[in-house]
Amino acid sequence: MFVTLKWVSALEKVFLDTEPASYPDIALTGFQNEMLSLQAAWSLTSMEDKEWDHRPRVKISIDCDVPVRMRRVTQVPVRFPCFPEHDGGYLRTTPGLFPDLLEDITEKTHLRAYKDIWSAVWLDIQPTGDTLPGKKTLTLTMKDMEGKVLAQQEFHFEILPGLLPQQEIIHARWLHADCLAQYYNVPVFSDQHFAILERFIRHAVQRGINMILVPTHTPPLDTSVGGERLTTQLVQVKVDNGQYAFDFSLLRRYIDICQRAGVQYYEIAHLFTQWGAHFAPKIVATVDGCEQRIFGWDTEATGAAYHAFLDAYLPALTQELKNLGIADQTYFHISDEPSAAHIDQYLAVKAMVTPHLKGFKIIDALSDIKFFESGAVPLPIPATNHIEPFLQADIKERWTYYCISQHWKVSNTFLAMPSARTRIIGTQMYRYGITGFLQWAYNFYNSQYSDTVINPFLVTDSDGFAPAGDTFQVYPGPGGVPQDSLRMMLFFHALQDNRALRWAEQLAGKDQVESVVAAGLDAPPTWTEYPMDGEYLLAMRTRLNRLIADKQKL
Repeated sequence: MFVTLKWVSALEKVFLDTEPASYPDIALTGFQNEMLSLQAAWSLTSMEDKEWDHRPRVKISIDCDVPVRMRRVTQVPVRFPCFPEHDGGYLRTTPGLFPDLLEDITEKTHLRAYKDIWSAVWLDIQPTGDTLPGKKTLTLTMKDMEGKVLAQQEFHFEILPGLLPQQEIIHARWLHADCLAQYYNVPVFSDQHFAILERFIRHAVQRGINMILVPTHTPPLDTSVGGERLTTQLVQVKVDNGQYAFDFSLLRRYIDICQRAGVQYYEIAHLFTQWGAHFAPKIVATVDGCEQRIFGWDTEATGAAYHAFLDAYLPALTQELKNLGIADQTYFHISDEPSAAHIDQYLAVKAMVTPHLKGFKIIDALSDIKFFESGAVPLPIPATNHIEPFLQADIKERWTYYCISQHWKVSNTFLAMPSARTRIIGTQMYRYGITGFLQWAYNFYNSQYSDTVINPFLVTDSDGFAPAGDTFQVYPGPGGVPQDSLRMMLFFHALQDNRALRWAEQLAGKDQVESVVAAGLDAPPTWTEYPMDGEYLLAMRTRLNRLIADKQKL
């Protein structure tokens, strides 16, 4: 039996039917607290005995003096890889199985070598901060179930002296609490639900997501007009004789989880509905002893009833945020993705709430510069394909976002995109001085408008709503434990790139860093023009790391 085993870059996607490119002749280097990733891929290419099992089980072991985590790269079904009108920057444009889910390997995991089919494992080299610098060797050995060595490969890398500085970018990906309650079939804000939420929040922080959406009330996001999402309302409301009272005990428990997990920033659920701010969000209250919905799609946003509620709700909420010690790190939202036609409505509803939000920052995802120029949104979050006018404006915090619509030329996390197209955004955000990044779906396991619940292991496109890879970055693993996607890891490496670029600028100046970034290119990367091959990013990081190491010696 003959097995071909080869090292593959983390910037390659290993498809079942295609031999992946070998790891390029570029040194893999990183710092003492930086995760380095690569893959090992294999295929059974011949058999000594035709009677031999054509799909034998194998075992893989790792030997390295730096901690290494190994996970199986699992293929997932992709029905909707991209829009019919697409640019040339996609690996595949037809349905099929795509590599994405990263699963921990246990004693019960059946790794196999298939004839002429390629499989892979994802390896994370994880220095501990006090790992000694120097050149290191990782040895991977593959054996059959009887212990016979089938293949063995060594990989050499180097840990450089120094620690990447802390992440400066504010990174938000919306945590959908209802999706976790639905998928795991647990009551909302029960002990089981809070335990699952904590695991997902901790994992988010580990992947560089340092801002968490707080469902003070059920977020009015991705909900069909007139429809409802499962209630996830942390602030309990009581109405007696027309007077409002608020119980913040669930909110305190949620914030405590976030603080223990290392969350640095918070965003409060939007105060008005999506796509226009015309209605109130879903609010549930106990009214004269009976729980009922008191506001929703049937409530005009500027109506007297909801206005009166906000006049009671917001002062109590903001005081609680101050009591919790997180007011300075908390952002508010008015409405998600308003268009130019909604400016007057947006200004009207904003006028209702700003008297209660003095000292708090207000941010919203939108793409028309008029919202900033009119003063409607002092901290706008434009999409990456609409950001240019905002870059020319004097905005104190420069944010950007992408979602389903950012599919043409710009970076995104669609499964069909090259890995480098996902990871390049760390370099782009450095070049354009981005303060914060927003993406709408850390774990959206619903169909469009939240009409139905989907199984993300089988449905990767939100039931046809968005190209596969847009609606979640982690899978809901067994026992309420999130499982990474390959895309989540790529974005994490983009954030590490950004940290290294900022560090190099402190040491060597922006001009030298820009020279490193542009080396070998006709022009420096922009939002729409950039290399989509992994070798560029690997080589750029090697040059950058050497620059940092040299400057530290001075």
